[in-house]
Amino acid sequence: MTTAQLTIEPASEHVGAFVSGIDLARSAEPGGLGDETVAAIRAAWAKYGVLFFRDQNISPEQHIAFAEHFAAIDINKFFASVDGYPGIAQVLKEPDQEHNIGGGWHTDHTYDPIPARGSILLARETPATGGDTHFLSVGAAYDALPDDLKKTVENLEAHHSSAHVFGAQSKHAEDIGDRFGNSEAVGGATHPVVIQHPETGRKLLYVNAAFVTGIVGWSTEESDELLTRLYQHIVEGGFDYRYQWEVGSIAMWDNCSTWHSAYNDYPGQRRLMHRITIEGVALSAA
Repeated sequence: MTTAQLTIEPASEHVGAFVSGIDLARSAEPGGLGDETVAAIRAAWAKYGVLFFRDQNISPEQHIAFAEHFAAIDINKFFASVDGYPGIAQVLKEPDQEHNIGGGWHTDHTYDPIPARGSILLARETPATGGDTHFLSVGAAYDALPDDLKKTVENLEAHHSSAHVFGAQSKHAEDIGDRFGNSEAVGGATHPVVIQHPETGRKLLYVNAAFVTGIVGWSTEESDELLTRLYQHIVEGGFDYRYQWEVGSIAMWDNCSTWHSAYNDYPGQRRLMHRITIEGVALSAA
């Protein structure tokens, strides 16, 4: 295919774009999607933070092939995988389960020394109503910070951890049950509060309430006060877009430049998603 067949339309002012004119099943064919098409998708991904594709009823092999156009697969240490496909994580909520996976604002794998660059989530089964995912831009959030707050955060580092989410004593892991595992693999990492996007160079706020445990070198009280202020600014600033899923829908998000949150508003219904996460590069302070 040629890039002339692609249509990329912004979903909102600050985050997200819809990509059409492409059949991702071609990813697994000889020659794949073609270098120009992959480059166009990569550039749009870096620009918009998350890309949305509709009507992509692809096989697991095609899902994997599409992801590998961008980077090697980063296998999640904690999620149950799809049978026969260790590189595909299963994001599942059964009708009788109360708690969903991915609820609450966060971005993935920030607890790793080299966090995953992005995730490609494919809807396999969707509820009749509900189950949307909210995305927002932490680049737009940084840009909108008051100058004094930009100066405060510019040289700070934050500690990120997976223990309180995926650890054996975690309430969240207890709630999710056998959909999580491998609790002994928990760990943490320290990253700049403001990072530079690896492709665009844009400044990004790289903290999130799910995995950050505190600002390095600050007291708990000082750290909590600053983080609360940042989180409120990020969530309430209007930098968001809410995506409605259909079977065959895909969201491909950039973990450096976005947050996301899955709504848990479909009691008694089943929602099954397949997620592939791809490897990132070492983060640089802005």
